[in-house]
Formats: sequence, C-alpha cells, structure tokens
Amino acid sequence: MDNKQKVSTESYKGVRDFYPEDMKVQNYIFSVWRKIAEEFNYQEYTASILEYADLYKAKGERNEEIVNEQMYVFKDKGDREVALRPEMTPTLARMVAARRKGLKLPLRWYSIPNCFRYERPQRGRRREHWQLNCDIMGVSGIEAEVEIISLAHKIMKEFGAKDEDFEIRINNRSTIKRLLEEAGINDEEKKNNYLSLLDKKSKMSEDEFKNEEIKLIGSNIKFETSVGNVTEEIISGLGFKGIKNIKFDPGIVRGFNYYTGMVFEVYDTNPENRRALFGGGRYDNLLEMFGVEPLPTVGFGMGDVTIRDFLETHNLPIHKLN
Repeated sequence: MDNKQKVSTESYKGVRDFYPEDMKVQNYIFSVWRKIAEEFNYQEYTASILEYADLYKAKGERNEEIVNEQMYVFKDKGDREVALRPEMTPTLARMVAARRKGLKLPLRWYSIPNCFRYERPQRGRRREHWQLNCDIMGVSGIEAEVEIISLAHKIMKEFGAKDEDFEIRINNRSTIKRLLEEAGINDEEKKNNYLSLLDKKSKMSEDEFKNEEIKLIGSNIKFETSVGNVTEEIISGLGFKGIKNIKFDPGIVRGFNYYTGMVFEVYDTNPENRRALFGGGRYDNLLEMFGVEPLPTVGFGMGDVTIRDFLETHNLPIHKLN
C-alpha cells in the first residue's frame, strides 16, 4: 500500500458511525419512543428515504431554508429529480392522501425515520439524524393538541426528566397572521415570509431583525400578541392532566409554512444546554397539494441528537442497564 493512495477511515462529515456501545444508546432512545407512542395507541409506519424533490417544493408549504440550502437533491438515471428526505411530514401527507377515502379516522401514527439536511455540524445538529414523528389525524378540536403535547410530555418523563428540567412553550400562528392583517399585511406569501423571519429572530440582533422586517413588509410592525382563547383552552386542558411546565410564548412560530394553528416547542432549562429540543403543531391543509380533501392534523418531531444531548446534560440514563 506504500505506493498507493489509502482510503480515509473518516465517515462523511455530519453523520455518525454507530459502534456497539453507540447502538445501546440509540436502541434505548428508540425503545422509549416506541413504548410511549404505543401506550397512546399510535401505530408505526415508515417509507423510503428517497422522495421526488417536488414533494418539498410545493408552493405555500415549503421551508425556504431547507429547500434552497439544506436538501440533498440529485438526478437519478431516469433524469428524475429526487431528494434524501429532510423531514417526514410531507411523506406522511403523501401516504395518507394516497388512501384518503379508505382510512378509518382518527389516525394515530408514528414513525422513526432518518432524515438528511446539509447543515453546519454543531452541538445538537448533524447532517443525518433519526426522529420520532407522532401525528393524530382527523380531530379538529383542541383535544388533539392536548393529546399530542401530553404524549411529548410523557416521553420526556419516561426518559427520567423532571418537570423543572424542560419547558413547553406554545403559541398560535393563526393569531400572528390575524395581527398582521390588522396591521395591513394581507398578502399570504408576505405573511408566511414574515413568520419565517420571526422564526430566525433569536439568531439575529434587534437592528438586523428590524432591517429585514422593513425590507420584507415595508414597515416595522409594532404589536403585542395575546394568548388567545384557543391557546388558553389548550394550556388549561394540559393543566387538568397535571402538566404545569407549559407557558405561552409569542416568539414560537416554527419554520414550516404548513402550520395553520397551534405550534409548540420543548426547551431544555439547563443553562449548559438552553435550547429548543423539539416541537410541532397543527397543520390542517397539507393534503390539499395532492388534490384531496383536507384532514386536520396535529403532530411533532423529536430528534435523537438533541435528546441524547439532553440526557447527558441532565445526567440521565442513556441506555438500559443489563
């Protein structure tokens, strides 16, 4: 081999090799996810990591950052543009739309897909990760929001977390859109772009945010968002179930345009890892891009990378003891 170029033993940047000791941790995380999801009577499904790229580019549903900067896209030998799955929700919508008339509602489904995004690797972010997705479909009332957040809360407790270790922050995108309309912003694309800007606000200085805001909608919006009756009812319903570590946060908007109502994020309260761990919300109209009748849906996605960081930060078990 002296005169030949040696092949590197390094894995592709941003992905992980799972040696036996790593698989113990991964299998533990997956086992907790499956246990609680199935306790809530959710059924498992899955799909290929390859999808047509158009699935993520549908106008009005897309996340510009993912589509334009983070998706792994290539042409196959049949000259079809395909993508490595960056998230599971569009795949779920496609699968449900394909059998819309034959499905008995409500649906409670979960999946643990691996997803790919070309991001800058850092703590809590990789270019490949696994993610628990849980969705309840066919329920338009707030009982769906209460159920899905209760499920997320129960998973955190099953990992050994105390209520003071994490916080559930909730908001409503439709409330923000209404307030934008009252401020004279009625164009749907502008409203979605503004929500995307709000989602990035925490990463920007106040001056940077104001400048981007003015460029986007021609003014600097001055308004205070209120809790709203629906959000109050959800918080009250969760309180009735004993879930108290939840609060209204007008800064939570999530980055996906397909959200139509309630959105939430779960935050680590430890100063050493103070960040969003995962989140989700209500999306009622995603099936429309397939030309089928809409189906009210609430769901969330919880990644394995941020959960492992959470367990290690709080000195919680990271695998089952033999």
